[in-house]
Amino acid sequence: MTIKRTTSDDSNFQELVKLLDLELQERDGEEHLFYATLNKTNTLNYVIVGYDQDEPIGCGALRAFSEDTMEVKRMFVPLHKRGQGIASTILTALEIWCKELGIKKCVLETGKNQPEAIALYKKNQYHIITNFGKYEGVENSVCFEKEL
Repeated sequence: MTIKRTTSDDSNFQELVKLLDLELQERDGEEHLFYATLNKTNTLNYVIVGYDQDEPIGCGALRAFSEDTMEVKRMFVPLHKRGQGIASTILTALEIWCKELGIKKCVLETGKNQPEAIALYKKNQYHIITNFGKYEGVENSVCFEKEL
């Protein structure tokens, strides 16, 4: 697997995000509209796309959260590529990028309807925190953080 650092303008990232949104719409049902407003990807400057040869097989992104914290966004691996460690590799690449930028912590939100994502973050030493920002009081959301 090779890793490419890019931005949200990357066409492979945009295609993977379309697949992610379709999956989330199916999993979240009526709640999907709320989450879609929080997951805009038009101005992300820190995006990772993973490749198997020329095939894009996963993505993730970072968005500034505070002076020393980035929010992990748009993590996705297509179903036929899951279970191969791709998401952990992408998450690690995002964390390395954060460290290079002087970032001390990552936060993120995922949904209770995404048990695979919850397992991924726990496996990678993220711990559950009180829901932050627009996720406060949202019962379907689970928020995590990790000190880098």
